[in-house]
Order: sequence, then C-alpha cells, then structure tokens
Amino acid sequence: MLEEFKSKDIPYSRVLSSMCTIPHPIAVKAHVEFINANLGDPAVFRGSAELEKEVVRMIGELLHHPNAKGYIASGGTEANIQAIRAFRNLKRVKKPNVVVPESAHFSFDKAGEILRVEIRKAKLDGEFRVDVGDVERLIDDNTVGIVGIAGTTALGQIDPIEELSELALERDVFLHVDSAFGGFVIPFLDLNVKFDFELEGVSSMTIDPHKMGLATIPAGCILFRDESFLKALAVKTPYLITEKQYSLTGTRPATGVASTYAVMKYLGFEGFRKVVRRCMEVTRYLVERMGELGFEPVIEPIMNIVCFKCEKAFEIRNELYKRGWVVSAIRNPRALRFVVMPHVDFEVIDKFVEEMKNVLRKV
Repeated sequence: MLEEFKSKDIPYSRVLSSMCTIPHPIAVKAHVEFINANLGDPAVFRGSAELEKEVVRMIGELLHHPNAKGYIASGGTEANIQAIRAFRNLKRVKKPNVVVPESAHFSFDKAGEILRVEIRKAKLDGEFRVDVGDVERLIDDNTVGIVGIAGTTALGQIDPIEELSELALERDVFLHVDSAFGGFVIPFLDLNVKFDFELEGVSSMTIDPHKMGLATIPAGCILFRDESFLKALAVKTPYLITEKQYSLTGTRPATGVASTYAVMKYLGFEGFRKVVRRCMEVTRYLVERMGELGFEPVIEPIMNIVCFKCEKAFEIRNELYKRGWVVSAIRNPRALRFVVMPHVDFEVIDKFVEEMKNVLRKV
C-alpha cells in the first residue's frame, strides 16, 4: 500500500523547480541511525545534543564564524521566524517592524503574522537586488531588524549584504541574512562577495542543509552571532531535566543533525565544491538548450537557479505539469523558473527540452 502511494509522487528526475533533492546515500544511513532520537530532550539524548553543537560549529566555520550559536531547525521558515522573534524580543519596542526585500521568501509574511511584527517590503533595483536606499527609507524608531537574501528564491540573486551590514551598524538594527539556499552554494563559487558573519553587521543567518547540503529532510539551520540571541528565545521547561529550550518546536528529530554531519564530513569543502561546479555546468547547458528554443534568461544565473522571460509562463507550466514535468512560473518578472539541483543532469535537460518543444507547439 505504501509503495502505491509513493508511486504517485513525481520523481525528482522530472522536477526542475524544487530546492530539495535526493539526499546523499551516507545522509540516509546517518538518518536511520538517529531515527528515534529527540533533541527536544537533550538531557536524555546527550550524544545527539553534543553532535548538534558540532554541526553548528561546522556550519559556522563555513560561514566565517565557528563560534556561532544556534540549532538545526525544521527548515528555512522556522529559522527565519526565530531570527525575527529574537530581534523583537531583544529590542522590545511597542510596534516592532522589520524591513525585508520584495524578493524575500513568504516565510517572513508568516513571521510577521505569528509574531505581530510589521513586515515592510523594500523595492528592488534593476538587477532584482534589494535597493539599500529604500531599506534605509523604511527604517524608523520601531525597526528591530532588516533582512538581506543571499540566493533569492526566484532568481538566485544576492542582495548587497555588505551595504546592508554597514546600514545595520549605522542605524543600530539587527541584520538577518536568509541564505537558506545560497549558504551551501556561494562559498563554493568563484565570487568575490561577502554575505556572512565575516561582516560585522550580520547578526543571524538561515542556511538549509536539506537543500544543497544534501542532507535528509528536514534539516534547516538558524545561526546567531552570539548567545544573547538564543537567550532571548528561551522558555522554561519545568518537567524536563534541562531547564530551558530555545527552539520553536518542542520535539525535534536528530536525523537532520546526523545526516548533515555525515555529508559534511564525507564530502568536505572540496566535495561540495565539485557538487556546485557540476550544478553550474548543467545550469549553463540549460541556458544553452533553452536559447535554442528562443528563451532568454532574466539575468545571467549567479548560482544554479535560472529564470527565462516568458509571457505564457503559467500556461506552459500547467501544460508541462500535465505531462509529468514540474517547473515554476513567477509573475514579476513573468518567467519560467528552474532550479538545477544535483539530481538534474545533462540527460534530464535533453529529455525536458524535447518535451518543451511539444508543449510550445500546443501553447
């Protein structure tokens, strides 16, 4: 019966829109080893809790701050909510607001609603990066934080985090960097860009191992510059041996911790570099093949996300879905969106382009 239900899922080999992928085999093995461990009770699952601290250190090292504090969360949404929650709790103003780019993930809308924090959206420039001048315009005495994106969901664009860092320091507000996707990509690209804790103004970061980190689902991560942010999230846990809990969820699987650790140890930085390099090669091949069909990218892909200008993006997306292929469509700009994850290879692109020709003839 389970196999019958699973057979209804669209296989990853026909999914060109997801930021998740097939986990690394060693991640799956590690996941199974920790299948019964609950990080919500670290006094009982002491080894799992110790492993989480090591994983946080390793990810912090990747992001230029091995002494960062945080935990492995369910994903980017939880991590982003926790960052805004910490900012709100530390600033303690009556009507708090946070300034995010128009390109920010919808998880910030959830954060605003749950936390009763006003989410103000700053305009983008001609390259679809946040306009720092507009961010500054939206900051007032009730602003507790600002947000920059390192790998936007739609285009894979990187906001000017250096400028946002300077602005955060100048205006005495916290800066959160959402690098849920880009965190395991940007460090392995030949880009001269600073986006992480290397910048003094960066207070917190989101990074998802279950995306380009090849860990099992769920495995997100929230990192803070120091422990004061975690303390701002603490609630008492009177029936547990441990007195306080910082995470948003109570029961937390240790599977994401174990799978992240296993992949990072197994691949190392050079292994991840090879994975990212391969994804970029396939991304460039996709641009070439789509160019043969007359499609032009909205911007030259910075990472393994690419959008193609297309007025009939939604019609094409829907027709492809009927044929068992999954791509995204975005409204502003109107475009077809692709994420070239490790499960997408040259053969997948060739098969997709052949189907795309059939779709174009119909649409």
